[in-house]
Amino acid sequence: MKNQIKIFIWSISVILVFLLTFLFLVRKEKIDDRIEVFSFEECLDAGFPAMESYPRQCRDDFNNLFVEEIDIEKGDVLLDLKEGDWIESPLEISGEARGTWFFEGSFPVILTNWDGLIITETYATAEGEWMTEDFVPFTATIEFEKPDLYDRGSLILQKDNPSGLSEFDDAYEIQIKFK
Repeated sequence: MKNQIKIFIWSISVILVFLLTFLFLVRKEKIDDRIEVFSFEECLDAGFPAMESYPRQCRDDFNNLFVEEIDIEKGDVLLDLKEGDWIESPLEISGEARGTWFFEGSFPVILTNWDGLIITETYATAEGEWMTEDFVPFTATIEFEKPDLYDRGSLILQKDNPSGLSEFDDAYEIQIKFK
């Protein structure tokens, strides 16, 4: 009888070890298969579902939320950086924005970390006559310290809105990666 109990306990122990090993390997495989994305479009392309909200939202395997950019007036900003570019400090940016984006020849530029927390803020400065509706060249220099956690963030160009009226707010945001 004692022998049967020992065999039973031993059998249960072996089965538990195999079961726990199997569960650990399946979990590890699931973690290793996660896909990292850096924009709303990449999130959709990777096969993650879009939440039917306005604007649409997409969440990746790392629980990062990406929001679809809705351009009110497409083409208000032309930037020398593109989505997913690697940046380092000091970052020199240049591009063109419609004159309506400037107030007194400048507009705010914000750099955020992966969680949307502001790392630094500065101003882009017009390189020409800004009191026009045409495109005006601009430049900005951003000095920052690379975030300790994760290597991604956002560069946000904000239309300067001295009136404070929300209907005149606009922004151009791209996802970037820190070197």
